[in-house]
Amino acid sequence: MKRNAFTLVELLIVVIILGILAAVVIPQFSDASTDSKVSACQDNLQTIRKQISLYKQHHNGTLPTLANFVDAMTKKTDADGTINAATGKYGPYLNRIPNNPFTVGGSGNDVTNGAAAANKAWFYDDATGDFKANDAGTTSGVAHDTY
Repeated sequence: MKRNAFTLVELLIVVIILGILAAVVIPQFSDASTDSKVSACQDNLQTIRKQISLYKQHHNGTLPTLANFVDAMTKKTDADGTINAATGKYGPYLNRIPNNPFTVGGSGNDVTNGAAAANKAWFYDDATGDFKANDAGTTSGVAHDTY
């Protein structure tokens, strides 16, 4: 007797084997995605923190305020911290504030000092100079600095 098709049992065995392989492989891809986000966040935090420190050194120990943080980091400033694109002696320290890979809906320019601000990319404390990532990306954002 000549067979022209697979039996139901043979097809079920193939589907089960493919399911097992998928169960093994898919978590590895999600781990790689998380690892890449952590790495990008670490790099962004390191760069921004170094530039905040340089700003502080250039401006006699004064940190940028939360209100002018984005402009102070991305435009030229005078020694007193005044934004002055034409004749500013210092900066820009960054081309732009980078996006936080963990934040949902927040762009790099979303900087706040509220520990529970919705969808903000970064937390900056202008009193201490602490700069942290919001890795929750929800309405109850979490300031995270262990990267």
